[in-house]
Amino acid sequence: MSRSRGDDAENPTTRTALLDAAERIMMDEGYAAVSSRRLGNTVGVNPALVYYYFENMDNLFIELFRRGADRSYQRQLDALTSPQPLWSLWEAIHDRSHTALTMEFVALANHRKAIRAEISDSSRKFRKLQLDAVGRILDGYGVRSETRTPETIVLTMSSISRFLRIEEAFDVDAGHRQVIDLVEVFLREVEGERRPDPPA
Repeated sequence: MSRSRGDDAENPTTRTALLDAAERIMMDEGYAAVSSRRLGNTVGVNPALVYYYFENMDNLFIELFRRGADRSYQRQLDALTSPQPLWSLWEAIHDRSHTALTMEFVALANHRKAIRAEISDSSRKFRKLQLDAVGRILDGYGVRSETRTPETIVLTMSSISRFLRIEEAFDVDAGHRQVIDLVEVFLREVEGERRPDPPA
């Protein structure tokens, strides 16, 4: 027997299931494949529940983006308070696990102003966190200089990682190892060799 709209609307896991399904579809097929009908069929609920929970598709995409951004923000907070914060920040920035999803949100932002505004707000929040923390870290190590500023370090890490991930999506990797080595030479100079994180 199929579930009723009322039963699904009261199910606290339905909202999460819809977001999970949207994330999978975006990663596998792109944002254009995400629709209320597709989500309803994937989760096994009435497609009208998408609008019951989110009102419109923009709100669903925004909530999905915020969910991922909150996880990434916490990961960067953890990285920046770890024993080797610059190494950990580099690894958090360079993590490939959500690259495909991020690229889909960037593409979506070209067509939906609400998504663009959400990404802009989130990016400013991340940048402030990174710059403030890296400034304190550099001062703690006593290595801040005209060329070693929070801005140069954060933007170098971020821009290199983003560009390499874009190229990797097209199976281009010429010069990637050398550029990664350039960043990691600096990290070794400041924090030594990368050490395994202590067990939780």
